[in-house]
This record gives sequence, C-alpha cells and structure tokens, in this order.
Amino acid sequence: MSLLEFLRDRRGNYAIAVVAALVPMMGGLALAVDYAELNRQRQVIHNALDAAGIATARHIVSGASEAAVLAYAQNFFEANLGPVDPASTNLTVVLPSNQAGGGTLKLSATLNYKPHFFPVFQSLRGNSANPTIGTQAATEIRLKNTLEVALVLDNSGSMDFLGSGSGQKRIALLKTAAKQLVETLAQQAALIKQVEKPVQFGLVPFAASVNVGPGASGENWIDTAGISPIHQENFDWSTLTEPDRYAEKTGGVWYKRGTGWGDDQDTILSRFSLFKDMQKVESREWVATGNEWVCTRYRSNGSCRSGHWQETGYWDETISTYASWQGCVESRPYPYNVNDTPPDAGVSELGAIYGTPATLFVPMFAPDEPGDRWATESDGTPDNFSAVNNWWNDGTEDASGAVRQRNMTKYFDVRPYGATTSQGTGPNYSCTTNPITPLTDVTTEAGLASIKSAIDAMAPSGATNVPEGVAWGWRVVSGGAPYTEGRPDGEKGNDKIVIVLTDGVNTYYTPGSLGYSDPAGNKSTYSAYGYAGKGYNGTGTSRLMMGSSGLGAYDYSNSNYTAALNQQMESVCANAKAAGVIVMTVSLDLSTSDAGENAAIQALKNCASDSRFRKDPNDPSKPAKLYWNATGGSLSDTFKQIGDELSNLRIVS
Repeated sequence: MSLLEFLRDRRGNYAIAVVAALVPMMGGLALAVDYAELNRQRQVIHNALDAAGIATARHIVSGASEAAVLAYAQNFFEANLGPVDPASTNLTVVLPSNQAGGGTLKLSATLNYKPHFFPVFQSLRGNSANPTIGTQAATEIRLKNTLEVALVLDNSGSMDFLGSGSGQKRIALLKTAAKQLVETLAQQAALIKQVEKPVQFGLVPFAASVNVGPGASGENWIDTAGISPIHQENFDWSTLTEPDRYAEKTGGVWYKRGTGWGDDQDTILSRFSLFKDMQKVESREWVATGNEWVCTRYRSNGSCRSGHWQETGYWDETISTYASWQGCVESRPYPYNVNDTPPDAGVSELGAIYGTPATLFVPMFAPDEPGDRWATESDGTPDNFSAVNNWWNDGTEDASGAVRQRNMTKYFDVRPYGATTSQGTGPNYSCTTNPITPLTDVTTEAGLASIKSAIDAMAPSGATNVPEGVAWGWRVVSGGAPYTEGRPDGEKGNDKIVIVLTDGVNTYYTPGSLGYSDPAGNKSTYSAYGYAGKGYNGTGTSRLMMGSSGLGAYDYSNSNYTAALNQQMESVCANAKAAGVIVMTVSLDLSTSDAGENAAIQALKNCASDSRFRKDPNDPSKPAKLYWNATGGSLSDTFKQIGDELSNLRIVS
C-alpha cells in the first residue's frame, strides 16, 4: 500500500496520528542538528577570540598604534574562524589604553547563527520567517603592566678593555645597549595609560663592592652604632687609653669617655665617628710677627761676622675632615649576605641592643695598613712594610704589623699638610663604583633621564664581586627595606627582574698577587668581605668562606677565593629565584676554552631563571635558560633579545 492509499484509508485514524507525530519529530531532528552545529561554531568563535586576544596583546606591547592594533585584532580573529562566515560575526575590542579598559585587553564577539533545518520546520508550521540564533563569547587578557627591573652591571677594571668584534670599550658598548633596553621598555609602557609606574628600572653598578650612597648614613638599616658583629672586626678600641680620652664598652656598644672629647663625650665610637674624627691640615697661611737677625758666619771669639734679617711668624693652619664615607657597604655575615632578610636591629634609649644586629649593613672602612714614609722604628731606621693600603701615620713605636694596624690612637693624630685621598683609596679602598639608583618610573621624562644619566656615569675600576651585585639587585626590586620603591613581593601582575652582566670571573686578591707585602697577616686586600685572613666573630673562619663547602678554609689563594665567591653566587641566585625574582644573566667576552672563564659561564648559566616562553634549542622538552654569552660585537643584539623576553612577560596568557 502506498502512502497516499494509506492516508485515504478510512478504516482507521492512523493518518491523523502519524501526521500529528511527524511534525514534532521533524522539529526535534532539526533542532538537534542545528544545536550541534551551533555549539561547534560557538566553540570556533571562542577559540578564535582567545587566539586573537593573545596575539593582539603581544601586538600592543610591540608599540603598534591604536588603529593598527584594532585592525590586527580583526584580521587575526577572522583568519581563525575556519568554517564560520565572518559576515555572521561581530568583534568588539576594548584596548587597555582606553578609559574603560584599564590594564586589561577585552575582546567580545557575537555570532548570528543561521539554522540549516529549523527554517524548514518553521515553514511546516506556516511561518515563512528566516530565523537567526544569536550567541556571544568574550575573553580578557590582563597585561602585566608592571615590571621592576634592576640592571646589575659590571663596573670592574676589565670593562675598560675593548669588546671583541667591536673596536669599542666594553663599558661604552654596555652603556649603549642598556640605554636602548630602557628606552624600548619605556616606549611600550607609555601605551598603558591607566597603570601607575608600569615599568621601573634601577641600576646597581658593582665592582669589588656596591655603593648605596653616602646619603644612606642616617637610614635605620645602616649600622650607625657599631653593633653588627662585623663592625669592629678590624679595630681594637681598647688601645684608646689616654687619661682624659678613652673608650669604654657598655652593653655591647663602644662609647667615648673622658673630658677630652669635648661635646662628643659619651657619644658612640664607630666607623662613622672615625670618619668624623680623622683630620688633616687642609691649608696653611704664613702669619708674620716681626724680624730677627740670623747669623750665618761667626768669629773665633763667638761674635757674629755676617748674617741677614729674617721674618718671624708662624703657620696658621686650617684643619678639616680627612675623608668622608663614600657609600660602600660590606657584605652582611652569612646567611644574610645571600638573602633579603630585612634589616632589624638598633640601640634603645636605655642603651640596650635589640633585634638582629647582623642584619644591618656596615659601612666600609679600610683600616690603615702598616708602613708609610712617616713611620720608623725607634732606632730611627725606616720600616720595610709595603702594604697595599697604607694611608696614615702608624707612629714610631716598635710593634708588629697586626698591632700597628689595629691601633686606634693613630687616627686621632692630625694628618700632615699635603696628604690627599681620592675615590677608592684610604678608608674608602675598594669603593670604586657610583651609588645605586633605586627603582625609577621610566615612563616619565625625568625618570628616563635619571636612569640614562646614571648609566652614562658608570666608570670601570676595581675587582669583580658578582654575588654582592646580585644580592643588591634583589634588594632593589624587593618590596621591603632597604629599598622600598618596589611593589609588594608576590603582587599579581607584577614581575621583579634582575639582569646581571659581567665580563670576568669573581675576584678577591692576596696582597702578594698584586706585588705587596702583608705585614698585618690580612691574607687578602680589603674588600666587601673584609680581610680573608680574619675570622668572623671568633669562629676562625673568614666571612668570605662562610656558607661554602668543599673548600679549604685556610687556603689563602686567589683561586680559592674565586671558588668561595662562586658558591656565594650560587646561594644568592637560588634564594632570589625561590622568592619569585626572575634572574637574567649575560657573560661578556668570556670563553669556554679558558677554565676560569668557563667556570664563570657555568655559574652565570646556573644563576639564570628558566624562560616562560622559549624552549631549549638543544632539548625542546626543557625551557631555555635566560642566559646569554655575548661578545662586544653582539651585545646590542643580546639586549634586544632581553627586551623581547621582558615584553613577553607583560602578558598573562
């Protein structure tokens, strides 16, 4: 029986029942098919929107104009729609630079889906309209608008050498590359108008030590009271025993006692007080009081045969301070030298010490080492000492070099007229760099000029102490003291970066390696870790060797000192990375064929963080290290790659 015959069959009501059931069955089938297709196209829209969001965010930080960004977003979105007709979609983009956008890139899209089968079902019901079904999708990409970057740059003497493949000095190449990096990030940050201080840069020039600036002398994180266990390491205040001017230790603090101190009586004795008390004859002016006859030839009976008149008088001398603290600080004792523990200690009004004095930063003061042209033995013969840093009169007493170095009375004798001091000599020996520049907003003209000026002012001189540079780079970007310009540690959407560049191995020198004697048994020149031959706080182990393992504690050699510094560097880098700091390292003109330089390369590579975006070209299963081995000729390109990495960090995908 055909369907027509079946429908005409009046022997039952089957036709009515089938027709009644057929319409909803067809509608259900149409809805099922169209619903599946709608979901598929809606997923395509979501995927295209997410892809366009990431790509557009990267385009924003590349410095593209607003019009170019909007066009780029539209093109990228449509290119990823696949089977979806672009004409049935509508994309809306709200840029971060817009008032409504803030620090977030917002993309939304609507899809006007045209059903394939549902219109047929509608026509069966007598509805001739051509329906569409609307659906929406949205995505947000928060730009990491805030970067805090500490440039930790080698200012040691070797940076005055020519950079390989360039014909320019390394320090000049570094200045150019560093300023280009700052300018690039500043231009990108200027696009993000609703975020305060989107990119900040700080500068940490380092050599044998790091300079926090003489203006820090009044900060509460500086040891002004001499309570740190390393503050008096090279001084013996008990040698100051004049009847009316002597030293007395009370409650762990040394004080000036006796009436000979004048207004300074009962004040604290410290390295800062020494800088204040040391004096020299600044200038002399002859003051005439009259004339006198001076006989030059005598007769046999003693009478004067001939002579001349001579003016009488005296020298009116102007006394001034010999030297002032230039701002360099010693490394804190282990483990505080390799961490970011906030300084917390002081002396109460009642004279009691509180907190942890070892967390304070101690001003560098290089003791006068034995032997100078004014010092002779008691029999009148000159001494034979030739210490590295010999800048004050030791006196004429017979004494060992160690005793003469620790003697404190000598510093209260006025230095003769004509004595001079300069940067990196005298009590400021090993302090050769310019002060740290704290984090500065480079999106302002003044801030950008300040950082660039500080970079231009860098000058090469001194040894190399990379771990101390890294530690201070960390402290610059850290949210806590001593530098507090950074955002709180762990703040979402903010990255703290330390970029380290060095052109040499870590160095700490024995006097003999520089051609000097060591009459006081210091075992090294004075630097950020003090003297390698002085045991820390009665332990017998120098601060340089504390925290190291597998090294000879009494191996006083340059190579052992380098090995100790490499271990200190390993510790501070690991601690900084564990605290969330991203460490980028660059070696300049170092060769893997040289054993010492290769060790420095490996130390820098181990210090570096892993990239969040790039894979190791030799092992794609691992992330690439944020380490670059540059030459003088490639340094500019290296810093451009660092800039790309920093740009990527500004997007949360």
